[in-house]
Amino acid sequence: MNVCVLGAGAWGTALAIHLAKKHNVVLWARDSSHVSGMDKSRSNPLYLGDFIFPKNLLVENNLDIAIEGAEILISVVPTSGFRAVLNQIQKLNKNIPIIWANKGLEKGTAKLPHEVAIDELGSLDSNNNRHFGVISGPSFAAELVRSLPTAVTMASINEELSSIVAKLFHHSNMRVYTSKDVIGVSVGGALKNVIAIASGISDGMGFGNNARAALITRGLAEISRFGVALGAKPETFNGLAGAGDLVLTCTGEYSRNREVGMRLAKGQALEEILTGLGHVAEGVFTAAEVVGRSKKLEIEMPITQEVYAVIHKGKSPREAVLDLLDRAIKQEN
Repeated sequence: MNVCVLGAGAWGTALAIHLAKKHNVVLWARDSSHVSGMDKSRSNPLYLGDFIFPKNLLVENNLDIAIEGAEILISVVPTSGFRAVLNQIQKLNKNIPIIWANKGLEKGTAKLPHEVAIDELGSLDSNNNRHFGVISGPSFAAELVRSLPTAVTMASINEELSSIVAKLFHHSNMRVYTSKDVIGVSVGGALKNVIAIASGISDGMGFGNNARAALITRGLAEISRFGVALGAKPETFNGLAGAGDLVLTCTGEYSRNREVGMRLAKGQALEEILTGLGHVAEGVFTAAEVVGRSKKLEIEMPITQEVYAVIHKGKSPREAVLDLLDRAIKQEN
């Protein structure tokens, strides 16, 4: 199958390398100098080290050329640029199924990727001529590209598309489960980044394993509450795209969002942290959007609220954690 992966960050490149073991793949990036560098080195040293591209993985910076002949599009662009890419594709009149692996909420609209897709491509109805879905789960690029075992969830209203995409990814070290809960899988992938910042703050302050476990558990409750309010299925949050992704992002050494929290706990300025990372940490921008939207939904999200206060309101990390501990006693469920 001919596949085009949109976005040459770490995760996009890792997925492209994985897919190119079995399929013809074009990896698209907007930056021509980045593409030129990848073409010469046959790797992506900027984001993924010196892992050599398979021979049937090509790179391209012209979107029209990149998607020409593609049978499936995989979007891994930052969520902030997702709408613009979809808009470009629509203008090219390319009615190709599109799957997104980008996570987060769109800045300014607080919309999740599936809602941006609906805006640009049409409804989630299975009769829609443009078929799309989401792939998400506990997955670090650095481990997938090293052929370490990885399992994810592919969600689409269209069962035929789910089956096709699952078979596309399901080989070598990658296992794919299918779901119809596009909303739940999208919410799980987006909100876990905010909780991971909280986990990083806790770890950075030396609060220990008990505190981290509590943050993960109560963070999952917040994510589920938010998702169900939008129409997600509660059971989705017990799976790979919910608890699985949350645990990995809150504890894993490659987690950029956890790293942001740890550095905030040590007193670093946010701007300095983001510059030093060199990668997008979606939780930073997602926190503000989730807080605004949760108020409209009239649901409580205390951990998310405290992360927002630290990042955007200058609250000290220690004060934020202590305020969480000082909340009134209430029933767990």
